[in-house]
Amino acid sequence: MRSFSYERATSIEAALQAAARNVDARFIAGGTNLLDLMKLEIEKPSHLIDVNGLGLDTIEKSPEGGLRIGALVRNTDLAADETVRRDYGLLSRALVAGASGQLRNKATTAGNLLQRTRCPYFYDPNQACNKRQPGSGCSAFGGVTRQLGVIGVSEACLATQPSDMAVAMRALDAVVETRGASGAKRSIPIGDFHRLPGDTPHIETELEPGELITGVVLPPPVGGKQIYRKVRDRASYAFALVSVGAVIHPDGSGQVAVGGVAHKPWRVEDAETELSKGARAMSAVLMEGARPTEQNKFKISLVERTLEAVLKEARE
Repeated sequence: MRSFSYERATSIEAALQAAARNVDARFIAGGTNLLDLMKLEIEKPSHLIDVNGLGLDTIEKSPEGGLRIGALVRNTDLAADETVRRDYGLLSRALVAGASGQLRNKATTAGNLLQRTRCPYFYDPNQACNKRQPGSGCSAFGGVTRQLGVIGVSEACLATQPSDMAVAMRALDAVVETRGASGAKRSIPIGDFHRLPGDTPHIETELEPGELITGVVLPPPVGGKQIYRKVRDRASYAFALVSVGAVIHPDGSGQVAVGGVAHKPWRVEDAETELSKGARAMSAVLMEGARPTEQNKFKISLVERTLEAVLKEARE
């Protein structure tokens, strides 16, 4: 690991000022992903800004009747919160499906959204990776692609976004709140927060340099049957091959997001109009334009089968 300097910010303003002074700075809270990447010298910050003391660790009602989740709320606390379990069960289930108990105790809401891909070529400095080193190429092409993306991919990158929580938040229409380097506030719909790879897969979110996530806002409870189903190679501590987060209403309408298939939680609102026709009709629209490899083309049918299981559970 390379040497770096470190400071503890005591206010949001101080954290933003510190980031502005250090071009290569990173904010750190739980560090469950960042520290691993630093050890591999994939992330090389010259300065770490500890934001744990900023007081962004509360869960409270929003003025609109929804829920505001502080950026530093730990995943364990968020999953166990009484209001979240009652009104946003999809989110609670997705969180519990991710990582391990120890990691959930440390991981934060903002950090979960910002975790980087688990593509093996990204994690291997000896392999070409446009996400790790722009312009170097992508070793996944011609390599092992079973766990990688099938839709929204580009010639530059096949990586997937690994967050279970983000899939649930996409289905729930969450909004990410931030403070920029100038102090300006922004509200970014979760559907716009993560980017598709295009020619710049190293730019993963809409955050500007030095911009800090302060919280996530969920809209008022939508009701319905909320389900999170995750298909993976082993029962625990594994990332999704395919996951489905869904809110299914009694009239057959709903909101559905899919994980494990793209560079961002994948949701196509037009596909949701096909819900009443069943999983096959919806999956056809949801996965239209998919570009799978020979090794991961099974994900197309796996999305349909997982959707069918979700709809069956909703009916029961």
